Amino acid sequence: MPATVTRFPPSPTGALHLGGARTALFNWLHAKKHGGEMVLRMEDTDRARSSGEAADGIIEALRWLGLNWGRGPYYQSERGERYREVVRQLLDSGNAYYCFCSRETLDAAREAARAAGKKPRYDGKCRDKNRAPKPGETAAVRFKNPLDGAVVFSDAVRGRVSIENAELDDLILARSDGAPTYHLCAVADDIDMGVTHIIRGDDHTNNTPRQINIFRALGAPLPQFAHLPMICGADGKRLSKRHGAADVLDYRARGFLPEALLNYLARLGWASGDREIFSREELIESFDIAGVNKAAAAFDEAKLLWLNRHYIRAAPAERLAEELRARLGARGISADAKDAPPPADVAEALRERAQTLEELADKAACFYAEIEYDPAAAKKHLVAPARELLGALGEELARISEWEEAAIGAVFARVAEAHSVKLGQLAQPARVAACGGAATPPIDITFKLIGKTRALARLRAAREWIAAHDE
Repeated sequence: MPATVTRFPPSPTGALHLGGARTALFNWLHAKKHGGEMVLRMEDTDRARSSGEAADGIIEALRWLGLNWGRGPYYQSERGERYREVVRQLLDSGNAYYCFCSRETLDAAREAARAAGKKPRYDGKCRDKNRAPKPGETAAVRFKNPLDGAVVFSDAVRGRVSIENAELDDLILARSDGAPTYHLCAVADDIDMGVTHIIRGDDHTNNTPRQINIFRALGAPLPQFAHLPMICGADGKRLSKRHGAADVLDYRARGFLPEALLNYLARLGWASGDREIFSREELIESFDIAGVNKAAAAFDEAKLLWLNRHYIRAAPAERLAEELRARLGARGISADAKDAPPPADVAEALRERAQTLEELADKAACFYAEIEYDPAAAKKHLVAPARELLGALGEELARISEWEEAAIGAVFARVAEAHSVKLGQLAQPARVAACGGAATPPIDITFKLIGKTRALARLRAAREWIAAHDE
């Protein structure tokens, strides 16, 4: 077994969100940095809320991000016998006991504690009964937490943490129906899977002393703990769907590249100098869990978009072409028709103008499908004086034998000069005529990609539109 083993243990009750993805990334980076492995396990003991569909979605998201785990996925729902063994071990060693208190009894004890101004907690009524259930009788199993002293541990992010045992009550390890609880399952799994480092959100900080006591009761070595600060929105509140798309696969659907999202998540609460751009290999080399900030990290989608634009610009054109094919195909548009331009050429022309792959597909659609004029662009550029210009442009373009950028550019320059207008006064209505909007790649590249037949047809259609709308 590797010397360094981390784990990512999501509960498959929903999609993988950004906070969970960052936790998975930090576990993966720490393991990779130290030549170890990350274990993937599904904490699916909540049978009412867990689903196989959610587990599959989490796995799909991790694979899309490229966070390849070493072992797993393990499913806690399949490890019931092992958890029963651990419960018996704790009972036999005197570190656990049967609790026969009813729900009503427990609720009454908590209310009495509140009335007395004390922390509501289990009062230990069954702690020293030292008896097992009689035939036909049911009972929960509680951990016999130490009454004195403190749990002290060194957190790789937060530093020294100390919690008095008097603050902890005797938590339930197994319910009266035999179902194991989170704390028991998590500790048993971490021991069995050889986990050396537990890197998780700081919402688990209060769970750690309870779990440390269970580790000690089982005679197991303690992992190193690191609790990551939460991710919050611009309003300072914990990141949620009200701040936008929080599901990792939502970001894939919206056209973010996985390396952009990974790069962004890595820098969300962690730093290596002032550097912003990291390849996967550079992240592994630079990552140090001690460099994680103790303060909450603020999510900034504008920065994520900036990173995504960087990675779109750097991506191979063929990769962008495959994305274009898929995203246009989802809209019912074929990028491989006989007269269509190569998607790689279109991607190359548009990559500087797109922040997401969806935006890239939006801008590329005009090269493969029928267009509609942007109302504002048409109102501004498809006006009466442009009709004559577009007619002259069409006549000149029709004479070109080789449909190449240089020849197309020369025609635009020649027509503009002949009609005593600036090139922009010709190019802008031509852009709207050809693509529906006034923002396109350079006009010679745009017309080259559209193709001669389609370009001439769209110029004619624009002239007809002007005639019909000329008042």
